[in-house]
Amino acid sequence: MVATPVRTEKRLTIQTGDIAPDTTAIRSLDWDRDRFDIEFGLQNGTTYNSFIIRGEKLALVDTSHEKFRQLYLDTLTGLIDPKDIDYLFITHTEPDHSGLVKDVLQLAPQAVVVGSKVALQFLENMVHQPFEKLVVKNGDTVDLGKGHEFTFINAPNLHWPDTIFSYDKGTQTLFTCDAFGMHYCSDALFDEDLGAIAPDYRFYYDCLMGPNARSVLSAMKRMDALGEIKMVANGHGPLLLHNVGELLDRYQKWSKAKAKAEKTVAVFYVSDYGYSDRVSQAIAHGIAKTDVAVEMVDLKSSDPQEVQELVSRCAGLVVGMPSISGEYAEETAATIGTILAASKKKQVIGMFESYGDDDEPIDPLLRKFRDAGLKEIFPSIRLKDTPTELTYQLCEEAGTDMGQWLTREKAVKQMKALDTDLDQAMGRLSGGLYIITAKKGEIKGAMLASWVTQASFEPLGFTIAVAKDRAIESLMQVGDRFVLNVLEEGNYQSLMKHFLKRFKPGEDRFEGVKTQVAKNGSPILTEALAYLECEVGSRMECDDHWIVYSKVEIGRVSKADALTAIHHRKVGNHY
Repeated sequence: MVATPVRTEKRLTIQTGDIAPDTTAIRSLDWDRDRFDIEFGLQNGTTYNSFIIRGEKLALVDTSHEKFRQLYLDTLTGLIDPKDIDYLFITHTEPDHSGLVKDVLQLAPQAVVVGSKVALQFLENMVHQPFEKLVVKNGDTVDLGKGHEFTFINAPNLHWPDTIFSYDKGTQTLFTCDAFGMHYCSDALFDEDLGAIAPDYRFYYDCLMGPNARSVLSAMKRMDALGEIKMVANGHGPLLLHNVGELLDRYQKWSKAKAKAEKTVAVFYVSDYGYSDRVSQAIAHGIAKTDVAVEMVDLKSSDPQEVQELVSRCAGLVVGMPSISGEYAEETAATIGTILAASKKKQVIGMFESYGDDDEPIDPLLRKFRDAGLKEIFPSIRLKDTPTELTYQLCEEAGTDMGQWLTREKAVKQMKALDTDLDQAMGRLSGGLYIITAKKGEIKGAMLASWVTQASFEPLGFTIAVAKDRAIESLMQVGDRFVLNVLEEGNYQSLMKHFLKRFKPGEDRFEGVKTQVAKNGSPILTEALAYLECEVGSRMECDDHWIVYSKVEIGRVSKADALTAIHHRKVGNHY
C-alpha cells in the first residue's frame, strides 16, 4: 500500500526587530517556499523585508507579498498608525515587495510615494488609484529629520529597470531590496553565520544578479560616494551587518569576472508582461554559465541610443515578444525597430514568446532578422501554456547552447595553447567512468563524469568536478540530492555513447535508457555496476569548474566481482 502524503499549510510568520536607531524591520518569513522568480529551486525558503524609519517624519521602505496581507497589515498597524506615514519608499515594484502597496495607501492616503520615474509608472498600473508621488533620481535626497537624511542611488536592472537604492546617512544603512539578498529563511535577523548563508547568497547572485553584472558594477561605483556602509537592509534573507565588507566584495569580484567576458549577449524582455521577465532570466542564466556577458534590457523603458550602441557591440541577441496592443505598444515597437536596424551579419539570435495577453507573432520578426544575416541559434521558444519547471529548464539550456556556440572558437584556442609536454603529462591523470543523474521537481538531468574522487571517511563523501556550463550544475546546489552511477569495465560503451551526445534544449536525457527510481527520487541506471545516493554538502569554485563535495547516504553493487571502467586520456586540456 502506498502512503498518501499529508497536505500541510505553508508556514508564514512575521518577525520584527529594531536594527538601528529609529529603524525597525518587518520580515515576512516564508518558510516553505521552494520556487521563486525563474523557478529556481529554493532549499531554505525566503523572506520579504520591509522597514520603518522614524525621524521627525516617518517613512516605510517597501511592503510585502500579498500572501502576507493580514499578517503584515496587523503587524504594521501594531507598530505605527498608518496615518503617520509621510513617505512610502519604493525600491522596486516587483509584486513580492510591492504586493501590498495598494492596501497601505488605503490606510495611508496622505503618504507620498517615492521612487524612480520608471517605478512610479509601473506602480500606477498596479494600484489603479491616484496617489501623491515624488520622482527621485541618483543623488536626490529626502530628509526625515533627526539625522535621517536619505540619498538615492540609481540601480537599474538589479534586477528590474525601476530599482533605486536609498541610503540613510544617520544610521549608514543602505536599503537595496533584491540586491545583496538571498532566499534564506531563518530566525536570524542578521548575517552572523556566514558559512550557513554563503551558498544561498552565491546561488541568488548567479541566478538574478550575475546576468546583470555590468549593472551591478555601475551601482556599486555610485555607492562609493556614500561613505561607510555599516548595514545593508536587503529585501530577502538576513540583513548584512557582521560581514558587510566581505559580502559586498564578493559581488564586486564576481561581477568583475563576468564583465571581462570577450562576448556579450543582449537579452530584451518586457517587465510585468506575461512570463517575459522569468523566461528572459532563465535564458540569461544559461548564457552566463558559459563565460559570456549578458546585458538585460526592458523594452518598456529603454533608451533608443543606448539600445543601438548595445546591439552594435553584441555577438548575440535574445528578444522576447512584447504585446502588440496596450499602453506600451508604441514604445516597445519602436525599440524592436531600433534593435533590427542596429543588428548585423554574424550575430546570432534567439526569440521567445512571453505568453501575455497579445504577443507580437515571432515568425514575421524572425524572418526580418534572418534577412539581415543573423543566425537563429536555438529554436524559438513558443509558450502555449503557463510555463512549468521543464519550460524553464528548456530556456536555461537554450541560453547555454547560445553561449557555448559563441565561445567555441575560444575553447579551441585554449586547447591548442597548452604546452605539449605539460598537456601530455596532465593527460596521464586517470579516473573512473561515472554518470551523475539527478531529479528536482519535474526537472531531470544527467552527465558523464570522470573527475570523481573519495574525499572523506566520516562521513563517507567524495568530490566531483562539474563544468560551470553543464546543464546538471543547476541541480547540484548545496542540499540537492543525486545518484552517482558507476560504470562497469567492458560494459559501458552504450551508456557512455548515449550520455555523450549533444541533447537539444529540454530533451529527455533518459529516453531509451532503462532506469529505476532511487529513494532520493533520482534515476538509477539499471545497467550500472553500482550506485551511490548522495547529498551535496558544499561547493568550491575553481575557475571553469565547481568542485562539488557530497555525502553518501545509500549505496549498492550489482556485480561484486566486476571492475569500474577507467578513463585513460592522452591530453589534459579537455575531457
